[in-house]
Amino acid sequence: MKWLRDIFSFLIVTLVKFYQVAISPWLGKSCRYQPTCSRYMIEAVEEWGPLKGFWMGIKRIGRCHPWGGEGYDPVPKKNNEQ
Repeated sequence: MKWLRDIFSFLIVTLVKFYQVAISPWLGKSCRYQPTCSRYMIEAVEEWGPLKGFWMGIKRIGRCHPWGGEGYDPVPKKNNEQ
């Protein structure tokens, strides 16, 4: 069912890229983290797949508030055991 995973990944990434181009410029600089929350979502979906990646992105957005953290917060990498 890799094709289904690919479709959901494509949809999520496309929606986030639409947000980056059409909505984010109107909001101004507001993300406290590097990479930005939208970039984090894309990287998480690419690394972990649509379900876990989307959940990681939502949790990251939930941490982006005045009392939350800030700074460099990369997407954790999978341990690719071979």
